[in-house]
Amino acid sequence: MNHVPLLSARGLSKRYGARIGCEAIDLDLHEGEVLAIVGESGSGKSTLLGLMSTQLDSTTGSLRYRRRDGISVDLDHLSEMERRILLRTEWGFIQQDARLGLRMNVSAGGNVGERLMAVGWRHYGKIRNEAQDWLARVEISGDRMDDAPTTFSGGMRQRLQIARNMVTRPRLVFMDEPTGGLDVSVQARLLDLIRGLVAETGLSIVIVTHDLAVARLLSHRIAVMRQGRIVEIGLADQVLEDPQDPYTQLLVSSVLQV
Repeated sequence: MNHVPLLSARGLSKRYGARIGCEAIDLDLHEGEVLAIVGESGSGKSTLLGLMSTQLDSTTGSLRYRRRDGISVDLDHLSEMERRILLRTEWGFIQQDARLGLRMNVSAGGNVGERLMAVGWRHYGKIRNEAQDWLARVEISGDRMDDAPTTFSGGMRQRLQIARNMVTRPRLVFMDEPTGGLDVSVQARLLDLIRGLVAETGLSIVIVTHDLAVARLLSHRIAVMRQGRIVEIGLADQVLEDPQDPYTQLLVSSVLQV
């Protein structure tokens, strides 16, 4: 195992004028690790996800990533082209609303195939076969391959978005409330799928969720945010069963009382 973190944040902050989005975040993510960022609405967890995935520019601080070739790069100093290549090849991003992460009027197979074409695949037959293989892996029937996502249920769209992201075998995937708005049974199926992909591929994930049950099921570690800061971080079971910070204690007890 490489002991150099896959992703490393130091003093990461984001301010909107006088308002603090995130403040002085120090955080490491290791290869094969799933990190859940939890907290109430407005705690800064989505801002932190935006910073870590380079969708937002930080006000202060640094963010480094260890590429597949072993070289550690400063993400603040990447060119737009280098950033685009990273997003297509080594990273993925799963939106809460799958419509934001899919081309809704392009077929299911086309959605997956587009990402392969973006990294240089040109043989139509091979692209189609690889897309079909990934649709099967996310439990979408082959006879839906030429259907547009507009005809899919919410759960199917989310699974298609996962296939679209995973087809280039990324090392790191960011997830923004991936089970939000889905029925409980659909959520369970999706979580099983994500857990299977982590076990099979050694994928690293940073997931933002307000649902502590999702955090417990998926993550190795949990970071609890409040007012733009991480107030507690540790192994998932440790944080949920023996929370140290008063805010985390309140968060956990309010869920247990439901």
